[in-house]
Amino acid sequence: MRTRCLVVLLLLCFGAVGTAAAQTQPSSTDAGRKVVRKTIPAYPDIAKKMGLTGTVRVLAVVAPDGTVKTVEPVGGSPVLIEASKQAILKWKYAPASAESREEVTLHFDPQGQ
Repeated sequence: MRTRCLVVLLLLCFGAVGTAAAQTQPSSTDAGRKVVRKTIPAYPDIAKKMGLTGTVRVLAVVAPDGTVKTVEPVGGSPVLIEASKQAILKWKYAPASAESREEVTLHFDPQGQ
């Protein structure tokens, strides 16, 4: 737990809140809405023990006010998808005039910690 807190603190200090390079590397399409606040996905303990790496792709349905309504998996390990969904549901996007669907790709690598 202390290691995770330290990683998050270091990322904040270096201005890498959006990239979260230590545990995951979230990204979204450039044509999509701007992400105002991101939550770093928790790397599941079982995935760490297994040395599981991978990429998760999801579609986030975003309300006009910028809140994420739902997260639909497109591809990736089910263990990593669940961690991704829990984090992305806490994300906040810039407001827009209509609901949108934003593609998000997350890269998990236990060696990056």
